[in-house]
Amino acid sequence: MAEITLNAAVRSNLLTLSNTQSLIDKTQNRLSTGLRVSSPIDDSKAFFEAKSLSDRASDFSEKKDGIDQGISSVKTALEAVEAVDTLVRQLKGLAISAKSASGTELTSIVSQYNSLRTQIDNLAGDASYQGLNLVNNTTSTLAVSFGTATTSTLSITAVDLRTNTVGGLSVTSAANFSATSLVDAAITQLDTAITTLRGNASSLGSNVALLQARLDFTKSYVNGLEEGAGKLTLADINEEGANLVSLQTRQQLGISALAFAGQSEQSVLSLFR
Repeated sequence: MAEITLNAAVRSNLLTLSNTQSLIDKTQNRLSTGLRVSSPIDDSKAFFEAKSLSDRASDFSEKKDGIDQGISSVKTALEAVEAVDTLVRQLKGLAISAKSASGTELTSIVSQYNSLRTQIDNLAGDASYQGLNLVNNTTSTLAVSFGTATTSTLSITAVDLRTNTVGGLSVTSAANFSATSLVDAAITQLDTAITTLRGNASSLGSNVALLQARLDFTKSYVNGLEEGAGKLTLADINEEGANLVSLQTRQQLGISALAFAGQSEQSVLSLFR
């Protein structure tokens, strides 16, 4: 069996075609994945730098979700405080009306007063978000983590808006408002409760603003990290498309050159026939 040998020109053209095909495959992979660096083989330094940025972005994305839920928890508590404030002001209006009432009218006012007071306690008990109630006790705490550092957190302690507990609003029921002194005492309690509610609303409102600021920052920070990772790994689609056209043209020229080299060798062999 005769051994097939290739001349130098044919070998050179075959090697060039092989290298060109390898470059075409790499370019097509970049176009299909959108990535210039998809593994450490492509560029180990860029790959691991991008991975570090992506991992940090992932960590803060989880924190972002926690902050968002924290905002909802505090907003629920703030809405409860505002609703209770409305009810307390209604109680004050009833107490003031009791000063000039008598007989059955006074009895009706006392009944309304006690019923409305009960509704405050019911409202405070209903104001839970994901099982956490920040307005019916003083022992619960909402802890929101902002980052990977253990100190980057915000702790919000619950307040007690109930009227029948120690540490709550201390608005007692109206046994009767027959004496002016009893009505005045109730009004004093209600004024104190309104002042307490104002403080609670201010504190919770400040916490909502703080959480919203951290949420906005975290969103921007995650986007910045992901953008940085993309700069290290993403392919320029326009550039890669132009490269593919150039490589395909080079491949066609290489095939033509290989054909010419083969024809040249055949021409030389024909002289010996």
